[in-house]
Amino acid sequence: MFFSKTFGYAIRSILFLASLKKDQRVLLAEIASKLKVPRHFLAKVMKKLASEGLISSFKGPNGGFASNELTSGITLLKVASITGETAHFGSCVLRLRKCNARNPCPLHNQAQSLRDQWIELLCHTTINDLLEGRQQDFINSITAA
Repeated sequence: MFFSKTFGYAIRSILFLASLKKDQRVLLAEIASKLKVPRHFLAKVMKKLASEGLISSFKGPNGGFASNELTSGITLLKVASITGETAHFGSCVLRLRKCNARNPCPLHNQAQSLRDQWIELLCHTTINDLLEGRQQDFINSITAA
């Protein structure tokens, strides 16, 4: 399973904010520059993350984005849900219209098993899990697209 750029930008921006000092605010332009992502597209992603409470957004001269008390506990499944990735979890891997448990495609059972494992991984992996044991050059690892 592959994720969209939206999911990738969301995870990378959350990891970036979570790796900073508590309550450190960062302007959108700086995040986009550090992560090497398009500023306007990132703005939409960040707005969605903030509206869902995964990160904090501040307006005004001392504004910007910051992690909050919920950020480190966010699961990858929550981010996938917010960015629309979970809508594809139930679709046929061969893109057949009538594939389901009652009318399976040739790959349905194998794909379902993999899908279940993938969802399990996303359910049990948090932002904090991704930050644990991070390498010294962590920011460089999330800036590579």
